[in-house]
Amino acid sequence: MLNTADILETIQMIREENLDIRTVTMGISLFDCLSDDPKRLEEKIYDKITRSAKNLVSVCAELERTYGIPIINRRVSVTPISYVGGGLSPECYVRLAETLERAAVELGINFIGGFGAHVQKGMMPGAKNLIEAIPEALSVTSRVCSSVNVATTKAGINMDAVRLMGETVMKTAYLTRDNDSIGCAKLVVFANMPEDNPFMAGAVHGIGEPDTVINVGVSGPGVVASAIKRAGDVDFSELADIVKKIAFKITRVGQLIAYEASRRLGAPYGIVDLSLAPTPAQGDSVARILENMGLERCGTHGTTAALALLNDAVKKGGVMASSHVGGLSGAFIPVSEDAGLIEAVEVGALSIEKLEAMTAVCSVGLDMIAVPGDISAATVSGVIADEISIGVVNNKTTAVRLVPVYGKGVGESVEFGGLLGHAPIMPLSGFSCERFIGRGGRIPAPIHSLRN
Repeated sequence: MLNTADILETIQMIREENLDIRTVTMGISLFDCLSDDPKRLEEKIYDKITRSAKNLVSVCAELERTYGIPIINRRVSVTPISYVGGGLSPECYVRLAETLERAAVELGINFIGGFGAHVQKGMMPGAKNLIEAIPEALSVTSRVCSSVNVATTKAGINMDAVRLMGETVMKTAYLTRDNDSIGCAKLVVFANMPEDNPFMAGAVHGIGEPDTVINVGVSGPGVVASAIKRAGDVDFSELADIVKKIAFKITRVGQLIAYEASRRLGAPYGIVDLSLAPTPAQGDSVARILENMGLERCGTHGTTAALALLNDAVKKGGVMASSHVGGLSGAFIPVSEDAGLIEAVEVGALSIEKLEAMTAVCSVGLDMIAVPGDISAATVSGVIADEISIGVVNNKTTAVRLVPVYGKGVGESVEFGGLLGHAPIMPLSGFSCERFIGRGGRIPAPIHSLRN
């Protein structure tokens, strides 16, 4: 039976606490598009995407009207393009990115993800060519997102790939310098990359997935923050229970939309991602959740412990609400997209070193951090190596999305707009790690990876 109190509570969550479905993402396999002819490959990819997702936008609009739940983004993820492009030249990979862009425009979706490669143990020629194409591909498209997996707990860290990705980030920043290096906001470097992630820029359609699939990402930082504020000074056990109960309710909303979208689109229901994804809107902040727990500012001592409690409780509540939980599932801390994190950086409470510590206990990693545009590629690679090592050693997903903003330095800020928000330029260490990054090779997998 429907409970009136639950209905009213859900309405309040939507109207006053920024509860929404952050994304309905259709994953599409491109393996049946393989062709030795690059032009034919482009045609088959365009046709497959536009045919499979032709009703995605209209169905999401129907679901919004039916249930009154905002669906913020409609997205598509595809098989990592290096798998279907094979040994194509960098120029051909750029044209494939343009093909993805045309398909996204035709469908009216927000983003399309999957322009990437898995190189955790080595780089095939096609993967290396795709990585070489990333800067130009992201500079000539606006909806294409790129992700590269450079490490896993089982394989270790491919430091040649880490070095190359540092150079790729800086080239992307330069080629999009006239737009505040926005291309880097569409590029993420992973360890232990999930293959069913609905969130950009890291969404891909994994090789073990069905031909098409529906994955949903829910979001409700404002709902959690309000519940904690109302609870007052309860102890940590009760605080965790409050978060679990709210996470359960949020996830049930996501599962409802996932089931209905799956049924109406004729694609299997994949997963619900439990991640608390913030926005620049006031009241929709992960940092505010932590501050409502009793921290004066996010970033002060105790922040990592508070985030660990939050992340664990969100997952425990979510898994009770859905049998198919996946993606990243935790609390996101993208600096430019979270009003509380932005303020914490501006007042000096939050540094990149503290953010790195926080990523050991949450999803995903160093995310949407604006840094000076005059740093070296080796410095970017060093940041990537540090963050990726946290994921490898702790057997979790971590990632890096840095934006070196050309022409700007510490003390300035950058405005990305929309959900990407704005960010103060954060300082990085001025000491060099170039000799370390230049060693190349692989950092071996940790001993606990030997579980067979």
